[in-house]
Amino acid sequence: MSTSPAPSSPFRRFARFLPAGRAWWLVVAAVAAGLLLFVLVLSNRPDEFEFHRAGADRPAGVPGQVFEPLPAPLPAGESTASGMDDRPPERAEAPRIDQHAPLPEPAATPSEAPGAQAAPPTPGAVADTTVPRPLSAPPPDYPTAALRAGASGDVVLRIEVGADGRPDSVTVVDSSRNRALDRAALRAVRGWRFQPAMRDGVPVPGTVRQVISFDAPR
Repeated sequence: MSTSPAPSSPFRRFARFLPAGRAWWLVVAAVAAGLLLFVLVLSNRPDEFEFHRAGADRPAGVPGQVFEPLPAPLPAGESTASGMDDRPPERAEAPRIDQHAPLPEPAATPSEAPGAQAAPPTPGAVADTTVPRPLSAPPPDYPTAALRAGASGDVVLRIEVGADGRPDSVTVVDSSRNRALDRAALRAVRGWRFQPAMRDGVPVPGTVRQVISFDAPR
């Protein structure tokens, strides 16, 4: 009676393909040569993972190139970059009122009676008289049309002031050659209030001259 051979184990089947004897040394030498070649190749390659530092890649400037500094900001109060002036427009100056000047008293007319003679004045007969003085004298308004036209001039007024300090009559003695300026001066002076003329401590009517100057801005 014949017997069949026992099946071989997996390890024995794998061992058939393994090298035997000196073949192992050849395998070890081949692996060592491969590792050495790999190390040589890596040592000759550039570093592909180099980290970039800030400022390291800054391009070099062009030789001789100079950068101009930025202009300083404009100080307050000067013209803006657009060339427009921010200052407010000039306002017209208020008309100037000069000091009042009293008018000379009219000369006394001699008596027309035949044979009448004027009595010689005595030192005690001279009266102490003052002239009216403005107490409330707001300046006149500059007429708009005259201001736009640049009209200027002086108006000389004759003011008759009553004993109550109010103007009884205002007339133009010397015109400014501009009707609007003359009317503005008359209208303003009619609303003034004066300290009346005084004679021996008693208020009396009096007369003064007043100069109103209109100066248009140039």
